[in-house]
Amino acid sequence: MEFDTIAAISTALGEGAIGIVRLSGDEAITIANRIYKGKRPLTDVPSHTIVYGHVVNPKTDDVVDEVMVSVLRAPRTFTREDVVEINCHGGLVSVNRVLQVVLNHGARLAEPGEFTKRAFLNGRIDLSQAEGVIDLIRAKTDRAMNVALKQVEGRLSNKIQKLRQALLETVAHVEVNIDYPEYDAETMTHGLLKERGTFVKKEIEQLLATAAQGKILREGLSTVIIGRPNVGKSSLLNSLVHENKAIVTDIPGTTRDVIEEYVNVRGVPLRLLDTAGIRETEDIVERIGVERSRQVLQDAELILLVLNHGEPLSKEDEALFEAIKGMDTIIIVNKTDLERKINLERVKELAAGRPIITTSLLHDEGVDELEEAIAGLFFEGSLEGGDVTYVSNSRHIALLEQAKTAIEDALAAIDMGVPIDMVQIDVTRTWELLGEIIGDSVHESLIDQLFSQFCLGK
Repeated sequence: MEFDTIAAISTALGEGAIGIVRLSGDEAITIANRIYKGKRPLTDVPSHTIVYGHVVNPKTDDVVDEVMVSVLRAPRTFTREDVVEINCHGGLVSVNRVLQVVLNHGARLAEPGEFTKRAFLNGRIDLSQAEGVIDLIRAKTDRAMNVALKQVEGRLSNKIQKLRQALLETVAHVEVNIDYPEYDAETMTHGLLKERGTFVKKEIEQLLATAAQGKILREGLSTVIIGRPNVGKSSLLNSLVHENKAIVTDIPGTTRDVIEEYVNVRGVPLRLLDTAGIRETEDIVERIGVERSRQVLQDAELILLVLNHGEPLSKEDEALFEAIKGMDTIIIVNKTDLERKINLERVKELAAGRPIITTSLLHDEGVDELEEAIAGLFFEGSLEGGDVTYVSNSRHIALLEQAKTAIEDALAAIDMGVPIDMVQIDVTRTWELLGEIIGDSVHESLIDQLFSQFCLGK
């Protein structure tokens, strides 16, 4: 495919040591050469080298910036096109001036994710690897980054390709038996078809078994801190974030809105929500905060219920236990520095087997145990396995679910004695659904939508 030459700033905007303006396309080197002054033209520079010079405005011959320019010739580049990266001084003014000169002399401003989109369209990466690039950029923990990196490297793609190849060989075998019965080819029996279908189903199920953990790593675990006013919810937020994000006072009802922070807990990314204390109140502003607290509770994936060690268990506490029945919850009995007045036996009864952690956030006691409980509740250490392929993307999970249904339909048809050429329809459908994951069979509108999620310059 032929494309025009695109350009964009590839580094984060703001003050820094270096800012990079990237060009990609057939005219990338020619356009960069028009605005470059150095010892020799960029058109004569060997591929994969970096040279020193200046970016100038050809119309006025004014120096725009002192730069180092990388020249990367196709096809050994990220986009498989000629690529030029202009390393200029970091800063809003300098990097934007360089970009403007580039755009004024033949390049077009790239759309969000267009460099990665070209890498996909030119066959450098498949669609699942491209989506892994987004996850790599957005990763908030080392674990999330490792999973994304393996996807970029093609671990999921390779697995999907092997399954598709097994299905393709099965379909081709059936076609040979039907169209060329005179050839001495092994007959595709129901037994052989079931054996291969069962293998594919098992492999898909293994991928789906990692989906819950993978999705948490990719999107973060929506975690809500709830409890009556003044039990230590904001202190808990500050302890997990390791920063004073929320106001902490002895006055009940200090937090009047939902406070949101991302935090890394033992490699598990939490989208942590500190809520207003849930109670009946006449204060209009606090009442709005309480209502918002009840709303976010409905979408929570993990509840941190905070109780006060120094107060008896109240009806409001028991009502909170009722509200979170059946949800993943860790019970935190805070303020153990105070004399115990809470009925711990009743707390255990209400917890119904869910973890109970005692803390004194005032003295930073119990936070390590809480972090271990959070990580153990969702991962139990199994994420450290280096040879596991994790599925984290919602689109991939949905397609794998559909592929699993399709192959199960094929296996059910085999058990009912349906003719093999009819069973082949579901086998082919499974092959097509797996192809959508890596982009072998996908609509152009979906491709545009996926790459629009990228930042400019990527």
